[in-house]
Amino acid sequence: MFFIDTIETESLGNRSYLAGGADTAVVVDPPRDVDRVLVAAAARGVRISHVVETHVHNDYVTGGLDLARITGAAYLVPAAARVAFARTPVADGDTVRVDEGIALRAMATPGHTPHHTSYVLHERGRVTAVFTGGSLLIGSVGRPDLVEPRLTEQLARAQHASAHRLAAQLPDETPVLPTHGFGSFCSSSQSEGGATTIGKERTVNDALLKDVDSFVAALLGGLEDVPAYYAHMGPANSDGPAPVDLTAPPLADAAEIAERLAAGEWVVDLRNRIAFADGHVAGSFNFEAEGKIATYLAWMIPWGKPVTLLAASSAQLAAAQRELARVGIDRPAAAATGTVGDWIPDGHTPRAFPRATFADLAAQEPGPDVVLDVRRESERATGWIDGSVHIPIHHLHRRLADVPDGTVWVHCAGGMRAGIAASLLDAAGRDVVAVDDSFDAATDAGLPLTAGTGS
Repeated sequence: MFFIDTIETESLGNRSYLAGGADTAVVVDPPRDVDRVLVAAAARGVRISHVVETHVHNDYVTGGLDLARITGAAYLVPAAARVAFARTPVADGDTVRVDEGIALRAMATPGHTPHHTSYVLHERGRVTAVFTGGSLLIGSVGRPDLVEPRLTEQLARAQHASAHRLAAQLPDETPVLPTHGFGSFCSSSQSEGGATTIGKERTVNDALLKDVDSFVAALLGGLEDVPAYYAHMGPANSDGPAPVDLTAPPLADAAEIAERLAAGEWVVDLRNRIAFADGHVAGSFNFEAEGKIATYLAWMIPWGKPVTLLAASSAQLAAAQRELARVGIDRPAAAATGTVGDWIPDGHTPRAFPRATFADLAAQEPGPDVVLDVRRESERATGWIDGSVHIPIHHLHRRLADVPDGTVWVHCAGGMRAGIAASLLDAAGRDVVAVDDSFDAATDAGLPLTAGTGS
């Protein structure tokens, strides 16, 4: 009897899979921190015989090469992918035995990348699941614009053809198990729900409902900015990532933290945005450990810039270090745990700024100096506060000079990104108020809104 276990990397919106039988198993698109995979295999009592990649990933550093080295498993990578390490190349139709009666068949599904490959799991000749990577997702497909601008339309058309190939060749009851689409920016649109089948996708997925020209036009028209760190993930994965190092970083005292700030390095406070607003090291930035730290910090930090992490506890520090390693920020330059009082030199006082709701914003008399909206373009398109300035959060650190003078009331859709933005503005010496509230409350507060057209 076969099994399939899902290994979730919620912060990146990705899933990896461990699938096999009584004795051996295959791992599909493993995360960088492979200890989680090894624990899952040990819990099943199986040996990992194969590690497979659906494609060279653009959104995270793979643990595939490291996992294959540790376990002695065959490392299957699409034959057309250009990589600098030894692997077992797989092409359309190649089949490997995973366990007694269980096999995995490669199926070329280009579109997300030119070499993208899905894998069909069989038990005694019967199709039991398909691992679709960045091809067919839940109600969507992987975006086709991450490889090369000149290839984007060609890959979008290939996505349409690949979706139809999957639907034509697999039974309707086949579970579809993608890697992306659970909040991943590799998805062309965000998925709803956690499970699907080929048959269900026939009824909801534009790739299977629209003709190719209509599908391509809609797909390309809905693409948003690519996280900046994606540019570094593909080359890292093609070169062959080094084994992950999660040993604790060196500890810094208050004097060293001040020196690193003075040198222009990034000091990142991992505490929640409430604690940060109440008191923090002047010049530090707030990326909550419980938020999408891997996505937003990696998106915004100049690549290769040393980063020092400030955490409320060693557990919070270790979790953040693991998150950052998944996107190639391997070793913090330094770290400190404790409270803000431990991180500032004697005689200095913490910085602070106020938090507010949309009702507080509406009550300002006269009106606020500046309202800054840091949501994405697609969110802004659904409606915005009249007169607000729009700078998406991932552009703000390079566009601080574009924020008008005065006290800045900064908001997003829920509060987390507003907290990041407020910390950037505060570090730049601006007077700021972080609106820590759901944007839905703006209407209830009576703020004048411009209705958008949606995206």
